Amino acid sequence: SSGSTQSPGKYLVLFSAAYLVKCVFEYLYNRSAHQTQNANPSSQDAKESEVNSDNPLFEDSDKTVVEDSKGNYFYDKYLQDTESEKNVHIPFSLPRFEPDEMKTRARDFYELVNKRRSCRFFSGDPVPRDVLEQCILAAGTSPSGAHTEPWQFVVVYNKEDRLAIREIVEDEEKVNYERRMGKNWLKDLAKIKTTFVKEYISEADCIILVFKEPFHYQNGTKHNNWYYEASVSISVGILLCALNNVGLVTVTSTPMNCGPAIRRLLGRPEHEKLAFLLPVGYPSASATVPHLHRKPIDKICTFI
Repeated sequence: SSGSTQSPGKYLVLFSAAYLVKCVFEYLYNRSAHQTQNANPSSQDAKESEVNSDNPLFEDSDKTVVEDSKGNYFYDKYLQDTESEKNVHIPFSLPRFEPDEMKTRARDFYELVNKRRSCRFFSGDPVPRDVLEQCILAAGTSPSGAHTEPWQFVVVYNKEDRLAIREIVEDEEKVNYERRMGKNWLKDLAKIKTTFVKEYISEADCIILVFKEPFHYQNGTKHNNWYYEASVSISVGILLCALNNVGLVTVTSTPMNCGPAIRRLLGRPEHEKLAFLLPVGYPSASATVPHLHRKPIDKICTFI
């Protein structure tokens, strides 16, 4: 009957009122949350740190609670477990130089490494293996997260393998230059005069492939390698200095999308990921490098 029928307009009014109340509550809630964040930036930073953290660092297969039933931190137990002969700490010291000698040594080292340039033209003259071994040993002194040493240096002398690697790299680089790289990237590369053609991979006497290891196996058990990206990068920096110190040149190449194919070609384990490709040798007689200038100290350093 007409007496029991509700007007559609009445429902519309009720719905509108409910929606208005909802919007008011959302505004008040968001305003309160914003004020709390501004008043307590440390909690906001902590939240951002949690969101932006390097998640693999915390992907441990052996998760435990922080404390045991007696309130003892498990880390204390780990410290006790490592008080073994192989983990003992030993005394450490370095020679202490007079300030004048420190200045001389610092200047001499800077002048040495300042001669380092990325070179793409190689003579093909043979590079002694024992020299490379010493340079790679120097790279292996790099610090690493929890001393996991997450690197593998694969030196390729074999010409057929280097030609195969060059083909893999050039196929991908051609796609990079033609499709993937933006205009700004290509504009910056123009002053270096690089193209997708990478003659140096086959012209240099050898190449060093630097693989990073996100994890390793010990007695059949998988263990994470902490901060492996930064650790490998530091080791390559030391390697560049070591090569420069003995009169060898290289160019730091990071071949995009080539890692899996190169890893399979050389039969490397699946957990190794290609980070750097370094052709190594002597510069050719006609070698040239871009006429570039490095930033002065006031452009790269701030003393506070």
